[in-house]
Amino acid sequence: MNKNIFSAIQPSAGSPTIGNYFGAIKNWVSLQDKYSCIFAIADLHAISVRQDPKVLHGNILSVFATLLACGIDPKKSLFFLQSQVHEHSELAWILGCFTQFGELSRMTQFKSKSEKISSSSVNVGLFTYPSLMAADILLYNTNLVPVGADQKQHLEITRTIAMRFNGLYGDTFVVPEPLIPETGAKIMSLQDPSKKMSKSDENESSRISIFDDESTIIRKFSRAVTDSDNKVLKSPDKKGVNNLMTIYSCATGKNDEEIQKEFSNRGYKDFKEAVANVVYEQLKPIQKNFSKYMENENYIKSCYEEGASRASDIAKKTLRSVKEKVGFLV
Repeated sequence: MNKNIFSAIQPSAGSPTIGNYFGAIKNWVSLQDKYSCIFAIADLHAISVRQDPKVLHGNILSVFATLLACGIDPKKSLFFLQSQVHEHSELAWILGCFTQFGELSRMTQFKSKSEKISSSSVNVGLFTYPSLMAADILLYNTNLVPVGADQKQHLEITRTIAMRFNGLYGDTFVVPEPLIPETGAKIMSLQDPSKKMSKSDENESSRISIFDDESTIIRKFSRAVTDSDNKVLKSPDKKGVNNLMTIYSCATGKNDEEIQKEFSNRGYKDFKEAVANVVYEQLKPIQKNFSKYMENENYIKSCYEEGASRASDIAKKTLRSVKEKVGFLV
């Protein structure tokens, strides 16, 4: 029997970047042929910061269509909207009662997000975010969770909550393990390769959107920060080059040694052009498919409604077991 994988993505504003694609989404697509995959649009998580309802509605549709365009197949995977499966919210409350205040206060993502917004906007949902994430994962007997290196803390608290509950009430939850991809786990900014590529970065040249056209992609890569060495080599002191090599590897499947050999007698100009070309070739069919899906909103709706129905069938079994264990009448 295939192991279960769960992962989710927030429907935040702005187009996903190649950091999102190479760091997570492309990996999800390949996992569909190896595992039993459960993917969700984490719209409940999205409202932990204030949202414009009309914008959020559009973002949810857009991100769902984007994942379909990238290759998430509802026939292979369970794919749904988190808010349409009420068991997520119910289990999150129960797990919140088994999560320590100190554990939540130490979460680096809470600290980071809290610093970016006014104190009056820091809400309980933002603080208890990890309890909902734990519910997302534990509802589906998840064995593996694809995570970037910077996301391991959230999975660790999920494991802690699961083991604590199991210790009190007997085996109830599968304790998930992290699945960290060997390549593309972290794509960095093109302008500041010391930080992660982000679609919220004020500098548009720092990122490649998966919907950027060919000329924009070429221009942004041509401006990517490197160094004066002009040699395509992997080295701790060549962060910009390392990042471009990672991106090229994600797009071509070539390893560092192969990339270095390919560009051994060529400078950064040739290398940047090559990276831009292979990235655009990866994104071109996604852009075409996205337009097709967005023109057929009824199809998108049929996908997420069927997905939610299937997800609820699984989730309600886990939730019933949990309710019985804590003493609720079911």
